[in-house]
Amino acid sequence: MKSLIALLIAGACAAQTPTARIKIDVDRTIGEVDPLLFGNFAEHLGRMIYGGIYDVGNPLSDKDGYRTDVMDAVKKLGVTILRYPGGNFSSGYNWTDGIGPKDQRPARLELAWSDVESNRFGTDEFLRYCERIGAEPYICINGGLGTVDDARHWVEYTNASQRTYWADQRRKNGHAEPYKVKYWGLGNEIDGPWQLGHKNAEDYVKFALEAAKAMRGVDGSIKLIASGSSNYGADWLGWNRAVVNGLRGEIDYVALHTYIGNRDNDLEKFLGSSERIEEYIDTTAADIRAAQIGQRNPRPIYIAYDEWNVWYRAGNKEHLEEIYNFEDALAMGMFFNTFFRHADVVKIANLAQLVNVIAPIMTNKQGLFLQPIYFPIVEFGKQRGNTALSAWVASPTYKLSGHDLPYLDVSSTYNAGEHAVYVNVLNRSKSQDISARLENQQGALAPEVAVWQMDYPDLKATHTFGDDKKTVPKTSNFSATIAHNAFTYEFPAHSLTILKLRVE
Repeated sequence: MKSLIALLIAGACAAQTPTARIKIDVDRTIGEVDPLLFGNFAEHLGRMIYGGIYDVGNPLSDKDGYRTDVMDAVKKLGVTILRYPGGNFSSGYNWTDGIGPKDQRPARLELAWSDVESNRFGTDEFLRYCERIGAEPYICINGGLGTVDDARHWVEYTNASQRTYWADQRRKNGHAEPYKVKYWGLGNEIDGPWQLGHKNAEDYVKFALEAAKAMRGVDGSIKLIASGSSNYGADWLGWNRAVVNGLRGEIDYVALHTYIGNRDNDLEKFLGSSERIEEYIDTTAADIRAAQIGQRNPRPIYIAYDEWNVWYRAGNKEHLEEIYNFEDALAMGMFFNTFFRHADVVKIANLAQLVNVIAPIMTNKQGLFLQPIYFPIVEFGKQRGNTALSAWVASPTYKLSGHDLPYLDVSSTYNAGEHAVYVNVLNRSKSQDISARLENQQGALAPEVAVWQMDYPDLKATHTFGDDKKTVPKTSNFSATIAHNAFTYEFPAHSLTILKLRVE
């Protein structure tokens, strides 16, 4: 009798498991997953530079002061483009302070983060670091207190091949050939009152137009990123519209920034932040389309999401040294799913930041540890260059801000050369496993399925020195039971899963 009751209870529990459907069609393409979506950000802030990537005199550093253990972790992270020197720091930065003999570089009061900048790490050190890790450099000019002359001279220093003053200074400082820096930001968060040299939209557009003209005069091949709004408490819609309309003939990208946090200790609300990110992307993309209407051969403009991350616990007093937990790792999947679903317009993304400061890598003088957010960044990066697909999803939902949001947050990509489809699934439910039928619409689905999964019971689990293996992903392979070109997979509650399928 007891065994019969147990069977009935088990059957009832199984019947209560929510179900979903995910349809994959390799013909329903969105755009390329640009390799530059897997970028990062290095600002002169706290221990990001000094004690992070650069630690002169440490036994773990090479002869040039670069931490070799950090460099190895950064290479494995797969950083494709590295933004520098800020951030808020850039709006008060004179780049000429950071070149030439180190003992002749001036120390300066640093007002963005209330510090003193030694300038021992500057343009050449940054660009050589990019060379070593194989990342594209992305330099943000001083759009706050800086001048148009400052901007054009910086491009001359890094990119000019002629015998000119600033190009010769570069040669004197040990780099005979131009660095060929392609990506340049026209200031950082200039709409924010917290920014040194904060401007209104009209004044910013005037400055950015003149800076763009002067910088392209030095090197016409560079790509320019405008400062989109980061002041979401103000008229961010009006700012972005003014910037896109005013700079549409000069810029290649508009920058967006978003930080999220779980202040309410509500996992499902936290992982529903994708709604806000989608709103920022969709409205900016609409501004771009509107600005290009009626233009003969309009200049293509894309979105650079060049600051994004979880950040809410550690403030300036803690030098932004956020300790990430397992639920923050799940949020990485939410961000990448959103970027992939907008692969036609989001072409650059930079996690903020690289080491110690709201970062996946943390150091002390003796070593480092990898935070839980490190691992999904590595895995999603393996889909660079794939074609993003528009997956059809029917999922159980939950209420957020008065409307229904699907528990399953999904993106998908296709690697034609490997005949491989990746299905990226975040189950936002705190407590419910969800069984989904995955249906393939074009080509025959092979039974072999590779699984990468982050599934850990403790949402608040963190890593530390000597203990950074708790929340690491698990990988496996299984042979699916294929029926009608479909199979079923159960996604655990609060999990992030990447399935790799073969389609012949």
